[in-house]
Amino acid sequence: MVTIKEIAKRSGYSQATVSRLLNGDPTLSVKEETRRRIIQASEELGYAMQTKHVAIPREVAVLDVIDPGDHLQDAYFNELRDVLRQSGESQNMHLTFYTDVSRLIDHADRYDGFLAIGAEVIDAGLLRKLHEVLPYGVFLDTNLAPNLFDSVQPDLSQTVLDALDECSAAGMRRVGFIGGVGRIMGEHEFPEDLRLLAFENWSRRLRFDTEGLIYIDGPFTVSSGQRLGERIIGDLHGDLPDAFIVAADVLAVGVLQAFNAVGVIVPRDVSLISINDQPIAQYTSPPLSSYAIDQHELARTAIFTLAEAIASRRTVRHHVLLSTTLVERGSFVRS
Repeated sequence: MVTIKEIAKRSGYSQATVSRLLNGDPTLSVKEETRRRIIQASEELGYAMQTKHVAIPREVAVLDVIDPGDHLQDAYFNELRDVLRQSGESQNMHLTFYTDVSRLIDHADRYDGFLAIGAEVIDAGLLRKLHEVLPYGVFLDTNLAPNLFDSVQPDLSQTVLDALDECSAAGMRRVGFIGGVGRIMGEHEFPEDLRLLAFENWSRRLRFDTEGLIYIDGPFTVSSGQRLGERIIGDLHGDLPDAFIVAADVLAVGVLQAFNAVGVIVPRDVSLISINDQPIAQYTSPPLSSYAIDQHELARTAIFTLAEAIASRRTVRHHVLLSTTLVERGSFVRS
């Protein structure tokens, strides 16, 4: 059994200092070199694995690759950035934000590890270089390099299954899907994202009628959603399904705009159930029923996943999936 006394002896600092640091005392002020030596000594002796006590890393970089546009999709990642900053502060973690991977690589020796947010594609070669100099990192919401870094993501496949179960419970059998072009995993890019793959799989197994009811076009933006809504109106000529599952609120907003423009009334003519539960979902007409992604839990889990990886020095990657919760509003009604 490794003791505080042994860690103090190995690191060269007092037992009181070691105890306060490892127990996360917010009033303790020590030099970065002191903190690193104590944590290194505790890791070498196996203290974290023995006690399940993981010291939160103090110096952490944030790879912030959010496209600085003004779309609602960007708003989701902007909110996630703010939540991550708040979570880091609550854990006495100092976060430094980088928008350029090469610059982070140049300054990697300053940090214990990194967290990454955003949906922009990063060159695979740069990610490999980043891993060489900063091997411990966690991607939030995405999974750009699953063989190199950990990730924490909402379980979107389960969310789609949950939405289909809601449709089934409401007696709906003819259900469509509205989505955008997505990235499957790592370097593999396909027109289908995980939500569409889950929809195609589970709707077939559950014997829903989806023929001619899958609509995919371009990025996750309001304008893409509006174009898809217009295509649906033109293709189906009023023969709308019981419901559409929409891959993200940002698309659903555009779909509602297209439907409202021609007098299609939601949920009277067709129900909509969406994913993300962004603030805008409360203010559409009608308000969107949407699956909420708990960003605070995403950030908290990412921080502790990073801390555990550093403490244990593990090389096996962990990919954590978090459940979502349906927030019921006016666009989806159980008849």
